[in-house]
Parts: sequence; structure tokens; C-alpha cells
Amino acid sequence: MLQNTSAIRITRLARERELDLIFLSSTQYFQPGVSLISLPYDRRNYSLKSLKPVELDYTESIPSDCNRTEGALVLVHGLLGFKRNWSSLSKAFSRDLKRPVYAVDVLNHGTSPHAEPMDYLHMAADILHFIEKLGLSKISLLGHSMGGKAAMTLALDQNLPSGLLENLIVVDISPVKGKVSRTTISYIEAMRRIEALNLTGPNVRKEADKLLVDVEKDPSTRAFLLSTLISPSSESESARFRVPLDILSKSIPDIGSFPYDPGEVTYTGRTLLLKGKYIMFRFVNDDNIAIFRRFFPNSRLEVLDTGHWELTISLNRPNDFKDVVVNFIKSSETMPDA
Repeated sequence: MLQNTSAIRITRLARERELDLIFLSSTQYFQPGVSLISLPYDRRNYSLKSLKPVELDYTESIPSDCNRTEGALVLVHGLLGFKRNWSSLSKAFSRDLKRPVYAVDVLNHGTSPHAEPMDYLHMAADILHFIEKLGLSKISLLGHSMGGKAAMTLALDQNLPSGLLENLIVVDISPVKGKVSRTTISYIEAMRRIEALNLTGPNVRKEADKLLVDVEKDPSTRAFLLSTLISPSSESESARFRVPLDILSKSIPDIGSFPYDPGEVTYTGRTLLLKGKYIMFRFVNDDNIAIFRRFFPNSRLEVLDTGHWELTISLNRPNDFKDVVVNFIKSSETMPDA
């Protein structure tokens, strides 16, 4: 049993993240390192809107007809990514679909706020707030890896406004409770070591790249990891990463988890699962494809000839990825309204 002296009252956490804890007793206690997901609540009365969101930063690609809202495509990056990963694809999607395209920075990434807790319920609440704040309608929601889990969490919210979500596209991730790969953890640990060295001078990126070789031999993946490294702007500063590595390290259990169990909730809307063929970490395998279909019965699977990171950072056959997504979204335009 938790002792009062070592526990943190939920109300204190509420002040830190401004949570609206409608479904939690004020007498419960929160153990450091344990997500709100693990605490009991009545899912029948639960809504993402019961969580106070953070304001996500974003980029936009608007079609020539100046439509900014209807049929929007919202892109959500994965762990250690940020909105600029989508730059080329955002423009191509908007051009080919003739729809507005928005790429967001999830919390603790890019130029969005730093906040705790960092779990999928909060990420989904942030995305839903972003969608409603901009007045987007009949959206297509695409999430890669961690962003895919956040997108699935949003789609599975039983209080999601009817007709808001038209298409769900999940890229190389499954709705399973597991552990973040040891390789990914090693990336974060190496990035923390780089920050601890307080690198300065004009060659910090080159020095940081040399340090990453110990955990990642592929230069394109190292370039991805270093894309959020901020070089010092003066002699009194040292290189640091844009992501708060301390928060990410503490959030690893939540990032590996998922807030729902198979059979507990379903989303029956149109869903596409995109899987990379060359995946050393097996983010999507035969077993969890079956689990995916329990959550998303109206889904189809496409396998692309690429790896996990390359699926969205467009290093390998980017047109294949774009064409599959565009064709899936366009196919919904020919379907009669329900």
C-alpha cells in the first residue's frame, strides 16, 4: 500500500497538467512513474474532453480553392519525430487530394509544449482539441508509430463526435500493450549522453553523430535522430535536443502501452493499416494484425517495400507510401453517405 509521505495526490498532478479529473476520486493517490491509464475509472462515462489539452504547434498545406477545414488530412509523427518530417509529403498530399493537410507536433516534440503525463489518452485529447479548435470536419487521421497509437486512441473514444473522423490510417504500429524496443531506448540514452557532454562550437552535429554510431550504424537513421538537435547560438550555450529527454525517459512505459484491451471498444469506420516489409523490430506481425482487426473490423492491410523509419521520412520509395494513402482517401469520396 502506498504511504501518504511517498505518494502524490491526484489533485497536485491536476494543477501541473490542469486535468479535469471528473472520473477520479479526490482521495486516490498517484504513484510517481505510474500513468493515469493504470488507475480505475468508468469507461462508459469517460471522454477525451475530460482531459485539459495542450496547444499543439502545426504546419499547414492549403489547396488552391482555399478550403481550410472540410476533408482535412491530419498527420501525426512518431517518437522523436516532429512536424517537419512530413514537409514534402504534406504538400504532395494536398496537391493530389485537393484537401487541406495539417502536420502537428505532439506534446514534448518539436515546438509543442512540454508536459506530463505523456500517455495516449493525453496525446489523443490534444489532437482532438486541435481538430475542433480549427473547425476541421470529415477528417482523415494518419499516425505513424507512436502517432499511430495516439490516432487509434482518438478513434476508439466512444464519445467522439459523429462524422468527425472519415478515415483512419495507422502506419506500422499495433494497438497492443508491450515494451518500447531496447534499440529505441538506447537512442534516448545516447541522446542524453550527448546533452551531458555540453558540446559547443561549430562541429557539434558532427561530434554528436560520432557518438550515435555506437547505437545506430545507419547514417539516415542517425540523421533523423539528430534532426532535433539545436546547435548552440553563443559560447555560453551547449547543444541540446528539442525534445525533453527526461520526460521521454520517464514516459517509456506509457509509450509502450495502450489504453484499451481487445474487445473492449471498437471503431467501425474505414481504417487502413500500413506495414513496412523490412522491420527488424516487428512493429506489426501476424498475431497483432488479428488484434488490430478486433479493434478495427472495417480495416484493410497494405504492405510496403520499406522499413519502419523510412515509411514517413521518405527515404525509400516515397511515392509508394503517398499513392496508397491518396488512393485510400479518394476511395471514400465515391462511397454513399451512411
